[in-house]
Amino acid sequence: MSSYLEGIIMLSGINLIAVLGLSLLTGFAGLFSFGHAGFMAIGAYSAAICTTLLKLPFSVGIAAGALVASGSSWLIGRATLRLKGDYFCIATLGFGEAIRLILDNFQGLGGSRGWPGIPASTTIWNILVLDVIGVVLLANLVRSRHGRNMIAVREEELAAQVAGINTFKYKMLALMVSAAYAGVAGALLAHYMTFIQPKMFSLVKSTELTIIVIFGGLGSISGSVLGAVVLTFLPELLRAVDKWRLVVYGLAVIGIMIGRPRGLMGGFELTPSAVRRWISDRKDMKTAKASQVAEDASAGKDGL
Repeated sequence: MSSYLEGIIMLSGINLIAVLGLSLLTGFAGLFSFGHAGFMAIGAYSAAICTTLLKLPFSVGIAAGALVASGSSWLIGRATLRLKGDYFCIATLGFGEAIRLILDNFQGLGGSRGWPGIPASTTIWNILVLDVIGVVLLANLVRSRHGRNMIAVREEELAAQVAGINTFKYKMLALMVSAAYAGVAGALLAHYMTFIQPKMFSLVKSTELTIIVIFGGLGSISGSVLGAVVLTFLPELLRAVDKWRLVVYGLAVIGIMIGRPRGLMGGFELTPSAVRRWISDRKDMKTAKASQVAEDASAGKDGL
């Protein structure tokens, strides 16, 4: 495998971890966030402090990135989760930009010039392992009582409250888990690039993550996986058209959104049982169609 292809696969895996977290918050809890790059930045800088300054193992750095990002989400959640609709989205956007500006002006961690010399600890194997763990944990959470309560909050918050669900608690849980995923992704990115800079975690990055979630399909873990892979590889595949590649990328995303408004997977999960059910349904449709054709042919003969 070439180092170039391996690099794209690694970036896809890193994006996937952040997208899985955002999928929980947006796809299953119904909260749109444009500040997840801020949580990635917190995870990246926290992990870099552990491994570069404190000389701790990489695993400790990843754990620290997840914990600090999750803790910061608790603080921002206490102040913003009672906001409704677009107001929460705007608040998270402001949070993400505030984190970037703070890091931009904090010279102790490199400021706007960035922080070089971070150990190159991220490999394709630890990314794949963390991707699998992330998918399994998220799938189990979504299928649990807590996941069903989050979906109830997404569908109708007032009805969920009437049913006795603590909506604030489940919004907070979704936000904290989502931020922890973003923190892990940030830690992996820092130790893959070996250099971090605040502008790497701008609004553009948050928007990219949100586009991937919507592109793959809200409420679909399989869609998040597919979206992360496709939209990470697509800009690289379009390098042949040089300056037009971002235009073609944007048109491709718009085309998918028009053709499939619910995203590529549209809430469908690519599990073995779902695939078997889909194959069975296709067979039943073919059988029914063949039976209808035979009945029509028989009716035609009787008429004669």
